Amino acid sequence: MVVNANIAGLDSPYALVNALTSAQYVASTELGTSAYLALALSKPLLLEGAPGVGKTEAAKALGGVLGRTVIRLQCYEGIDAAAALYEWNYPRQMLALRQSDNAELNLYGPEFLLERALLTALRNPATTLLLIDEIDRADQEFEAFLLEFLSDFTISIPETGTERATRPPVVVLTSNRTRDLHEALRRRCVYHWIDYPDPALEARIVLTRAPAVADATAQAVVASVSLMRTEPLVKPPGVAETIEWAEAATLLNTQGAAWPEAFARAIGVAIKDHDDLAYLAPKLDQILPGQAA
Repeated sequence: MVVNANIAGLDSPYALVNALTSAQYVASTELGTSAYLALALSKPLLLEGAPGVGKTEAAKALGGVLGRTVIRLQCYEGIDAAAALYEWNYPRQMLALRQSDNAELNLYGPEFLLERALLTALRNPATTLLLIDEIDRADQEFEAFLLEFLSDFTISIPETGTERATRPPVVVLTSNRTRDLHEALRRRCVYHWIDYPDPALEARIVLTRAPAVADATAQAVVASVSLMRTEPLVKPPGVAETIEWAEAATLLNTQGAAWPEAFARAIGVAIKDHDDLAYLAPKLDQILPGQAA
């Protein structure tokens, strides 16, 4: 059920796309629509895609547009509930116990509680955006725990009781799809797949994020990166690498390097794996831009 069709003055998906663009994140209409519906329906937004397509940046830009602090929970193999919810500050509890002569000292007062990402977002739903980054890196047990949290937005603290969000927090999850997520989690979210942008959109992104780069340079870099992504690389360049490569080549060119040389010397900004560099070495003449301006 729609609970808010006008979020922070954004009364349509197109208004959100324009706001994201003003925040220097060039979003497609499809992404803007998915994000808008997630906000309007008070549902988490699940963004999937290859590493480097801009999933995390989309969440950060959305937080900026909404005027919210982004609380990031970086997932990893072995992450548990304590790392995501809260922990008690045991050293401080022990110190207080040694220094106090009060027999009724409350060792589970708020001054001893260390908030983690989920508890912080739950306590501040109006001012935060919860980013659960790379959920696919966590194990299935943590995913099941997270599904329960997203279902009712409550946290049970045995020593103090149950805390419930006064309103559903804004939540964005990202996944690189290194493993399949459970269908129950997918059903809980508004889903959007972020692919590598088409060349025209990626060139626009480069020009938006790197204003010192000339249009011809952006076009040339995007064309080369598109060719690299067709190769069986371990780590294909993402959008961030495209931007940085254009900036790096532009910098070297202003210092006297000719365009082909500037692109070649800055290749380590785009390709960041030794095996990939070795694989591309015989093909660089065909892949690297010959001229940018």
